[in-house]
Amino acid sequence: MKPLPMISTVLALTLLAGCSSNSINASPKTQEYAQKHQLTGLASWYGSQFHGRLTASGEKYDMRALTAAHKTLPFGTLVRVINTDNNKSVDVKINDRGPYVKGRTIDLSQKAFEKVGSTTQGTVPIRIEILDDSRTFRYKH
Repeated sequence: MKPLPMISTVLALTLLAGCSSNSINASPKTQEYAQKHQLTGLASWYGSQFHGRLTASGEKYDMRALTAAHKTLPFGTLVRVINTDNNKSVDVKINDRGPYVKGRTIDLSQKAFEKVGSTTQGTVPIRIEILDDSRTFRYKH
């Protein structure tokens, strides 16, 4: 009876595909935000000059963590930042406000920026995808 192992394999693969972590888990409010706002532009980075300082969320900035600053997304929102030149991406948590330079969409921690580009570049063109806003918070302090 060879069909039974084949059916078992297909069933197992179907279950595994259903458990993939690529699904978006954003609330209706955040999904609406994503549709109404352009989440593309330039990403910049900030490093050692801010390391250890408090972010707008109250967390200490860690240049080696995968975090970012965005002007309006709630603190705790997880987003994927994709470099549109090379298709490299990084998932980061929003824990600060900014950037405050015209034309920039997001400030990445140094480690996050290194995942999508070279820190010798000041900025890279990006697209943002909202992954999860289930753990958002107002302020830590």
